[in-house]
Amino acid sequence: MIQTLDTKNFEEAIGGAEPILVDFWATWCGPCRLQGDVLHEVDEAHPSLRIGKVNVDDCRELAMRFGISAIPTMILFKDGQAVESVTGLRDAAAVTELFRKNGGTL
Repeated sequence: MIQTLDTKNFEEAIGGAEPILVDFWATWCGPCRLQGDVLHEVDEAHPSLRIGKVNVDDCRELAMRFGISAIPTMILFKDGQAVESVTGLRDAAAVTELFRKNGGTL
């Protein structure tokens, strides 16, 4: 299940040893909506993967903290640290590959 993240639950969500992919997005962004569809596809195919979404308009401080200057941007976190970041629309294969090369259980 894709988790909505904000300043209240962000630290706890990224803190685990299991990787989590966090999608920084906005409702007005067309590519972000398409990326959301891809993430739902990945979530359905691989329910063990952890995916979170941060609305940059609602959580500007998180967007600023991670230097988000273009959306969609996805950051993969492991043990509370950002380990990889990609900007722009990615297909399901690219998303699952991010997990695969960073220790995600598919």
